[in-house]
Amino acid sequence: MKTAIASCAAFFLLVGAAAAAPVTTVATAKGDVLAGENELTLYTFRNDEAGQSNCYDGCATNWPPLFAGDEEVAAEPYSIIVRNDGTKQWAKDGMPLYFWINDTKKGDITGDGVNGVWDLARP
Repeated sequence: MKTAIASCAAFFLLVGAAAAAPVTTVATAKGDVLAGENELTLYTFRNDEAGQSNCYDGCATNWPPLFAGDEEVAAEPYSIIVRNDGTKQWAKDGMPLYFWINDTKKGDITGDGVNGVWDLARP
């Protein structure tokens, strides 16, 4: 019985660890925002649809996706979408998450409002 309980507890610990999105919250001049493990701000793209990225080629060069590994799994409010090229990308509330190429340090939010279609990702 003890072995079964220990195995069950270990399973739930592993599932809980695997479900964590690689994001953190960072304080900025415009309030708290989501950031990647590298502490750089994350953004959403108004031209995306829930579960679908519309940022490829030059767009993805300037706005690199927050990629997800093949073994990663998500838990609400986070999800993982499959991009048109087959790569996986993290999303929050269905909206894909991106970095901005001009942000270089923790707290930078220079991508907010670019072309009227990029928004800070909020916790």
